[in-house]
Amino acid sequence: MPAQTFDPRRLVGIHAERVTDVSSRDFPGHHPGEDHSWNLAKFKKNLIVKVQRLSRTSVDFDIVGVDASIANAFRRIMIAEVPTVCIEQVYVWDNTSVIVDEILAHRIGLVPLNIDPSLFTMKSDINDTATDRDTAVFKIDVTCERNPKAPKGSIKPEELYINHELLSSHIIWEPVGEQVDIFAARPPAPTNPNIVLAKLRPGQSVNMELHAVKGVGKDHAKFSPVATASYRLLPYIKITKPIPPQHTEKFQRCFSPGVIKIDPRTKEVSVDEEKVRNDSVSREVLRHPEFAGSVELSRVRDYFLFNVESESAYAPERILIESVKVMREKLNNIKAAALALREKSIAGDGDVMMEEA
Repeated sequence: MPAQTFDPRRLVGIHAERVTDVSSRDFPGHHPGEDHSWNLAKFKKNLIVKVQRLSRTSVDFDIVGVDASIANAFRRIMIAEVPTVCIEQVYVWDNTSVIVDEILAHRIGLVPLNIDPSLFTMKSDINDTATDRDTAVFKIDVTCERNPKAPKGSIKPEELYINHELLSSHIIWEPVGEQVDIFAARPPAPTNPNIVLAKLRPGQSVNMELHAVKGVGKDHAKFSPVATASYRLLPYIKITKPIPPQHTEKFQRCFSPGVIKIDPRTKEVSVDEEKVRNDSVSREVLRHPEFAGSVELSRVRDYFLFNVESESAYAPERILIESVKVMREKLNNIKAAALALREKSIAGDGDVMMEEA
Protein backbone atom coordinates (compact mmCIF):
# COMPACT_ATOMS: atom_id res chain seq x y z
CA MET A 1 0.00 0.00 0.00
CA PRO A 2 1.35 3.49 -0.80
CA ALA A 3 1.99 5.80 2.11
CA GLN A 4 0.00 8.59 0.48
CA THR A 5 -3.77 8.18 0.62
CA PHE A 6 -6.63 10.27 -0.73
CA ASP A 7 -10.28 10.73 0.10
CA PRO A 8 -12.18 8.21 -2.11
CA ARG A 9 -14.47 11.05 -3.19
CA ARG A 10 -11.50 12.67 -4.95
CA LEU A 11 -10.70 9.61 -7.05
CA VAL A 12 -11.67 8.85 -10.64
CA GLY A 13 -11.95 5.08 -10.98
CA ILE A 14 -10.00 3.43 -13.82
CA HIS A 15 -11.40 0.03 -14.79
CA ALA A 16 -10.72 -2.38 -17.65
CA GLU A 17 -13.41 -0.97 -19.94
CA ARG A 18 -14.82 2.08 -18.22
CA VAL A 19 -14.06 5.12 -16.10
CA THR A 20 -16.20 5.97 -13.05
CA ASP A 21 -16.78 9.00 -10.81
CA VAL A 22 -15.57 11.45 -13.41
CA SER A 23 -17.56 14.42 -12.07
CA SER A 24 -17.06 16.02 -8.69
CA ARG A 25 -19.95 15.86 -6.23
CA ASP A 26 -18.68 18.27 -3.58
CA PHE A 27 -21.42 20.83 -4.13
CA PRO A 28 -24.16 21.95 -1.72
CA GLY A 29 -27.05 19.53 -1.24
CA HIS A 30 -25.46 16.36 -2.63
CA HIS A 31 -24.19 14.86 0.65
CA PRO A 32 -26.87 15.05 3.40
CA GLY A 33 -25.78 16.93 6.49
CA GLU A 34 -22.59 18.27 4.90
CA ASP A 35 -21.90 21.88 4.00
CA HIS A 36 -20.03 22.11 0.70
CA SER A 37 -20.71 25.77 -0.01
CA TRP A 38 -17.64 27.57 -1.36
CA ASN A 39 -15.42 28.95 1.38
CA LEU A 40 -12.38 31.15 0.75
CA ALA A 41 -10.49 30.05 3.86
CA LYS A 42 -11.02 26.38 2.99
CA PHE A 43 -9.99 26.99 -0.61
CA LYS A 44 -6.74 28.67 0.48
CA LYS A 45 -6.00 25.80 2.86
CA ASN A 46 -6.44 23.13 0.18
CA LEU A 47 -4.78 25.00 -2.70
CA ILE A 48 -1.24 23.85 -3.49
CA VAL A 49 1.04 25.05 -6.31
CA LYS A 50 4.39 23.29 -6.34
CA VAL A 51 7.21 23.27 -8.90
CA GLN A 52 8.55 19.76 -9.48
CA ARG A 53 11.16 20.42 -12.17
CA LEU A 54 12.56 23.58 -13.76
CA SER A 55 14.92 23.96 -16.70
CA ARG A 56 15.86 26.81 -19.01
CA THR A 57 12.95 26.11 -21.38
CA SER A 58 10.40 24.01 -19.48
CA VAL A 59 8.75 23.55 -16.11
CA ASP A 60 6.73 20.80 -14.41
CA PHE A 61 4.44 21.96 -11.62
CA ASP A 62 1.43 20.69 -9.68
CA ILE A 63 -1.83 22.52 -9.00
CA VAL A 64 -3.91 20.82 -6.31
CA GLY A 65 -7.34 21.71 -4.99
CA VAL A 66 -9.04 23.30 -8.01
CA ASP A 67 -11.73 22.12 -10.40
CA ALA A 68 -10.83 20.86 -13.86
CA SER A 69 -12.50 23.92 -15.39
CA ILE A 70 -10.01 26.21 -13.62
CA ALA A 71 -6.98 24.09 -14.54
CA ASN A 72 -8.11 23.94 -18.15
CA ALA A 73 -8.75 27.69 -18.19
CA PHE A 74 -5.12 28.30 -17.21
CA ARG A 75 -3.93 25.85 -19.87
CA ARG A 76 -5.96 27.58 -22.58
CA ILE A 77 -4.83 31.04 -21.46
CA MET A 78 -1.18 29.97 -21.52
CA ILE A 79 -1.60 28.75 -25.09
CA ALA A 80 -3.81 31.45 -26.58
CA GLU A 81 -3.99 34.60 -24.46
CA VAL A 82 -0.61 35.31 -22.86
CA PRO A 83 0.86 37.97 -25.22
CA THR A 84 4.20 37.82 -27.02
CA VAL A 85 5.99 39.88 -29.67
CA CYS A 86 6.40 38.41 -33.16
CA ILE A 87 7.11 39.63 -36.68
CA GLU A 88 3.81 40.56 -38.28
CA GLN A 89 4.63 42.68 -41.35
CA VAL A 90 7.36 41.91 -43.88
CA TYR A 91 8.43 44.42 -46.54
CA VAL A 92 10.37 42.63 -49.27
CA TRP A 93 12.83 44.82 -51.15
CA ASP A 94 14.69 41.95 -52.78
CA ASN A 95 14.38 38.16 -52.69
CA THR A 96 16.13 36.10 -55.33
CA SER A 97 16.20 32.89 -53.27
CA VAL A 98 14.27 29.83 -54.42
CA ILE A 99 11.63 30.43 -51.72
CA VAL A 100 8.79 32.73 -52.77
CA ASP A 101 8.12 35.89 -50.78
CA GLU A 102 4.98 34.69 -49.01
CA ILE A 103 6.50 31.42 -47.78
CA LEU A 104 9.69 33.11 -46.60
CA ALA A 105 7.67 35.80 -44.81
CA HIS A 106 5.64 33.08 -43.08
CA ARG A 107 8.80 31.32 -41.93
CA ILE A 108 10.26 34.56 -40.58
CA GLY A 109 7.04 35.32 -38.71
CA LEU A 110 7.31 32.02 -36.83
CA VAL A 111 10.77 32.86 -35.42
CA PRO A 112 10.39 33.49 -31.64
CA LEU A 113 11.87 36.76 -30.37
CA ASN A 114 13.36 37.57 -26.96
CA ILE A 115 11.34 40.80 -26.52
CA ASP A 116 9.59 41.15 -23.16
CA PRO A 117 5.94 41.85 -24.09
CA SER A 118 5.44 43.99 -20.96
CA LEU A 119 7.66 46.64 -22.56
CA PHE A 120 5.30 47.02 -25.53
CA THR A 121 1.72 48.14 -25.93
CA MET A 122 -0.66 46.25 -28.19
CA LYS A 123 -1.92 47.92 -31.34
CA SER A 124 -5.68 48.40 -31.46
CA ASP A 125 -5.51 47.93 -35.23
CA ILE A 126 -2.70 46.38 -37.26
CA ASN A 127 -2.92 49.25 -39.75
CA ASP A 128 -2.28 51.92 -37.10
CA THR A 129 0.86 53.99 -37.55
CA ALA A 130 3.85 52.24 -35.98
CA THR A 131 5.58 53.84 -32.98
CA ASP A 132 8.56 52.92 -30.84
CA ARG A 133 6.11 51.84 -28.11
CA ASP A 134 4.33 49.16 -30.15
CA THR A 135 6.66 48.11 -32.99
CA ALA A 136 10.18 46.72 -33.24
CA VAL A 137 11.93 47.03 -36.61
CA PHE A 138 14.34 44.42 -37.94
CA LYS A 139 16.34 44.21 -41.16
CA ILE A 140 17.63 41.34 -43.27
CA ASP A 141 20.32 42.08 -45.86
CA VAL A 142 22.17 38.93 -46.92
CA THR A 143 23.93 38.04 -50.19
CA CYS A 144 25.53 34.69 -50.98
CA GLU A 145 28.98 34.81 -52.60
CA ARG A 146 31.67 32.35 -53.54
CA ASN A 147 34.40 31.93 -50.97
CA PRO A 148 37.73 32.87 -52.61
CA LYS A 149 39.56 30.95 -49.88
CA ALA A 150 37.61 27.70 -50.24
CA PRO A 151 39.75 24.55 -49.93
CA LYS A 152 40.56 22.93 -53.26
CA GLY A 153 38.27 20.01 -54.07
CA SER A 154 35.80 20.81 -51.29
CA ILE A 155 32.13 20.04 -51.89
CA LYS A 156 30.82 21.44 -48.60
CA PRO A 157 28.55 24.48 -49.04
CA GLU A 158 29.80 26.06 -45.81
CA GLU A 159 33.34 26.03 -47.27
CA LEU A 160 32.48 26.90 -50.88
CA TYR A 161 30.18 29.84 -50.19
CA ILE A 162 29.78 32.81 -47.88
CA ASN A 163 26.26 33.11 -46.43
CA HIS A 164 25.11 29.82 -47.94
CA GLU A 165 22.16 29.81 -45.49
CA LEU A 166 19.72 32.50 -44.39
CA LEU A 167 19.60 32.08 -40.61
CA SER A 168 17.55 33.67 -37.87
CA SER A 169 20.79 35.34 -36.72
CA HIS A 170 20.60 37.46 -39.89
CA ILE A 171 17.50 39.18 -38.44
CA ILE A 172 19.10 42.38 -37.13
CA TRP A 173 17.33 44.83 -34.84
CA GLU A 174 17.11 48.48 -35.94
CA PRO A 175 16.39 50.63 -32.82
CA VAL A 176 14.01 53.57 -33.17
CA GLY A 177 13.01 56.31 -30.74
CA GLU A 178 13.61 55.44 -27.08
CA GLN A 179 14.17 51.72 -27.77
CA VAL A 180 17.95 52.11 -27.42
CA ASP A 181 17.49 52.90 -23.73
CA ILE A 182 14.54 50.56 -23.12
CA PHE A 183 16.31 47.50 -24.55
CA ALA A 184 19.86 48.44 -23.51
CA ALA A 185 20.16 45.42 -21.20
CA ARG A 186 18.78 42.91 -23.71
CA PRO A 187 18.69 43.96 -27.37
CA PRO A 188 15.84 42.34 -29.35
CA ALA A 189 16.86 39.25 -31.32
CA PRO A 190 15.62 35.73 -32.13
CA THR A 191 15.72 33.38 -29.13
CA ASN A 192 17.49 30.82 -31.33
CA PRO A 193 20.08 32.23 -33.77
CA ASN A 194 20.49 28.99 -35.72
CA ILE A 195 17.07 28.54 -37.34
CA VAL A 196 17.54 27.93 -41.09
CA LEU A 197 15.09 30.03 -43.09
CA ALA A 198 16.42 29.47 -46.63
CA LYS A 199 19.33 28.03 -48.61
CA LEU A 200 21.27 30.49 -50.77
CA ARG A 201 23.72 30.13 -53.62
CA PRO A 202 26.07 32.67 -55.25
CA GLY A 203 24.18 35.63 -56.68
CA GLN A 204 21.07 35.10 -54.54
CA SER A 205 20.19 37.73 -51.95
CA VAL A 206 17.47 38.65 -49.47
CA ASN A 207 16.75 42.22 -48.40
CA MET A 208 13.74 42.83 -46.14
CA GLU A 209 12.36 45.11 -43.45
CA LEU A 210 10.42 43.39 -40.68
CA HIS A 211 7.98 44.88 -38.16
CA ALA A 212 7.29 42.98 -34.93
CA VAL A 213 4.20 43.73 -32.82
CA LYS A 214 2.52 42.43 -29.67
CA GLY A 215 -0.23 39.83 -30.12
CA VAL A 216 -1.88 36.71 -28.69
CA GLY A 217 -2.05 33.11 -29.81
CA LYS A 218 -5.80 33.13 -30.47
CA ASP A 219 -5.09 35.54 -33.35
CA HIS A 220 -2.19 33.50 -34.76
CA ALA A 221 -0.28 30.51 -33.42
CA LYS A 222 3.06 32.32 -33.83
CA PHE A 223 2.12 34.53 -30.86
CA SER A 224 1.68 31.53 -28.54
CA PRO A 225 4.41 31.68 -25.84
CA VAL A 226 4.50 27.90 -25.38
CA ALA A 227 5.47 24.92 -27.50
CA THR A 228 3.39 22.68 -25.25
CA ALA A 229 1.13 23.34 -22.26
CA SER A 230 -0.62 20.25 -20.97
CA TYR A 231 -1.78 18.61 -17.78
CA ARG A 232 -2.84 15.18 -16.56
CA LEU A 233 -4.28 13.85 -13.32
CA LEU A 234 -2.09 12.26 -10.66
CA PRO A 235 -2.25 8.43 -10.89
CA TYR A 236 -3.19 6.53 -7.72
CA ILE A 237 -2.36 2.83 -7.45
CA LYS A 238 -3.66 0.76 -4.54
CA ILE A 239 -2.40 -2.80 -4.10
CA THR A 240 -5.26 -4.62 -2.36
CA LYS A 241 -3.65 -8.00 -1.76
CA PRO A 242 -0.11 -9.47 -1.88
CA ILE A 243 1.36 -10.39 -5.27
CA PRO A 244 2.80 -13.95 -5.41
CA PRO A 245 6.62 -13.87 -5.66
CA GLN A 246 6.62 -15.69 -9.02
CA HIS A 247 4.48 -12.89 -10.52
CA THR A 248 6.19 -9.82 -9.05
CA GLU A 249 8.37 -9.02 -12.08
CA LYS A 250 5.46 -9.43 -14.46
CA PHE A 251 3.38 -7.17 -12.22
CA GLN A 252 6.17 -4.59 -12.24
CA ARG A 253 6.34 -4.60 -16.05
CA CYS A 254 2.63 -3.74 -16.23
CA PHE A 255 3.45 -0.19 -15.07
CA SER A 256 5.79 2.54 -16.25
CA PRO A 257 9.46 2.07 -15.26
CA GLY A 258 10.19 2.87 -11.62
CA VAL A 259 6.55 2.96 -10.45
CA ILE A 260 6.55 -0.46 -8.77
CA LYS A 261 9.32 -1.45 -6.35
CA ILE A 262 10.25 -5.04 -5.47
CA ASP A 263 11.98 -5.80 -2.21
CA PRO A 264 15.06 -7.89 -3.18
CA ARG A 265 14.81 -9.99 -0.03
CA THR A 266 11.11 -10.58 0.54
CA LYS A 267 9.93 -10.03 -3.08
CA GLU A 268 7.16 -7.82 -1.70
CA VAL A 269 5.88 -5.22 -4.15
CA SER A 270 5.04 -1.61 -3.30
CA VAL A 271 4.27 1.64 -5.09
CA ASP A 272 7.00 4.27 -5.30
CA GLU A 273 5.26 7.37 -3.98
CA GLU A 274 7.55 9.77 -5.86
CA LYS A 275 7.61 8.00 -9.23
CA VAL A 276 3.93 7.07 -9.34
CA ARG A 277 3.35 10.41 -11.08
CA ASN A 278 5.21 8.98 -14.10
CA ASP A 279 2.75 6.15 -14.63
CA SER A 280 0.77 6.25 -17.88
CA VAL A 281 -2.17 4.29 -16.36
CA SER A 282 -2.20 2.00 -19.39
CA ARG A 283 -4.43 -0.55 -17.56
CA GLU A 284 -2.11 -3.31 -18.75
CA VAL A 285 -2.30 -4.93 -15.29
CA LEU A 286 -6.08 -5.36 -15.67
CA ARG A 287 -5.60 -7.61 -18.72
CA HIS A 288 -4.00 -10.43 -16.71
CA PRO A 289 -6.33 -12.79 -14.76
CA GLU A 290 -3.65 -13.59 -12.17
CA PHE A 291 -3.83 -9.96 -10.97
CA ALA A 292 -7.63 -9.80 -10.77
CA GLY A 293 -8.66 -8.13 -7.51
CA SER A 294 -5.03 -7.41 -6.59
CA VAL A 295 -4.87 -3.75 -7.57
CA GLU A 296 -7.13 -0.74 -7.96
CA LEU A 297 -6.28 2.02 -10.44
CA SER A 298 -7.53 5.58 -10.23
CA ARG A 299 -6.57 9.20 -10.73
CA VAL A 300 -6.95 12.10 -8.28
CA ARG A 301 -9.60 14.39 -9.72
CA ASP A 302 -8.25 17.71 -8.40
CA TYR A 303 -4.49 16.97 -8.60
CA PHE A 304 -3.13 18.36 -11.88
CA LEU A 305 0.38 17.67 -13.17
CA PHE A 306 1.31 20.45 -15.60
CA ASN A 307 4.07 20.46 -18.18
CA VAL A 308 4.83 23.77 -19.87
CA GLU A 309 7.56 24.35 -22.46
CA SER A 310 8.41 27.97 -23.25
CA GLU A 311 9.39 29.09 -26.75
CA SER A 312 9.31 32.84 -26.16
CA ALA A 313 10.87 35.65 -24.15
CA TYR A 314 9.19 34.33 -21.00
CA ALA A 315 11.09 32.18 -18.57
CA PRO A 316 9.02 28.97 -18.20
CA GLU A 317 8.18 29.66 -14.55
CA ARG A 318 6.73 33.06 -15.51
CA ILE A 319 4.08 31.79 -17.93
CA LEU A 320 1.67 30.60 -15.22
CA ILE A 321 2.00 33.96 -13.46
CA GLU A 322 1.17 35.76 -16.71
CA SER A 323 -1.86 33.51 -17.23
CA VAL A 324 -3.08 34.40 -13.73
CA LYS A 325 -2.84 38.09 -14.67
CA VAL A 326 -4.96 37.46 -17.77
CA MET A 327 -7.49 35.50 -15.70
CA ARG A 328 -7.76 38.34 -13.15
CA GLU A 329 -8.32 40.84 -15.94
CA LYS A 330 -11.12 38.68 -17.35
CA LEU A 331 -12.74 38.41 -13.92
CA ASN A 332 -12.51 42.16 -13.42
CA ASN A 333 -14.24 42.70 -16.76
CA ILE A 334 -17.03 40.26 -15.81
CA LYS A 335 -17.42 41.96 -12.42
CA ALA A 336 -17.62 45.41 -13.99
CA ALA A 337 -20.18 44.21 -16.54
CA ALA A 338 -22.29 42.54 -13.83
CA LEU A 339 -22.26 45.69 -11.68
CA ALA A 340 -23.21 47.82 -14.67
CA LEU A 341 -26.03 45.42 -15.48
CA ARG A 342 -27.29 45.55 -11.90
CA GLU A 343 -27.22 49.36 -11.81
CA LYS A 344 -29.08 49.50 -15.09
CA SER A 345 -31.66 47.06 -13.75
CA ILE A 346 -32.16 49.07 -10.55
CA ALA A 347 -32.47 52.34 -12.44
CA GLY A 348 -35.13 50.92 -14.75
CA ASP A 349 -38.28 48.93 -14.09
CA GLY A 350 -36.43 45.84 -12.90
CA ASP A 351 -36.25 44.21 -16.34
CA VAL A 352 -32.97 43.99 -18.24
CA MET A 353 -33.41 44.86 -21.90
CA MET A 354 -31.10 43.12 -24.36
CA GLU A 355 -29.77 45.51 -26.99
CA GLU A 356 -28.51 44.55 -30.41
CA ALA A 357 -24.76 44.77 -30.91
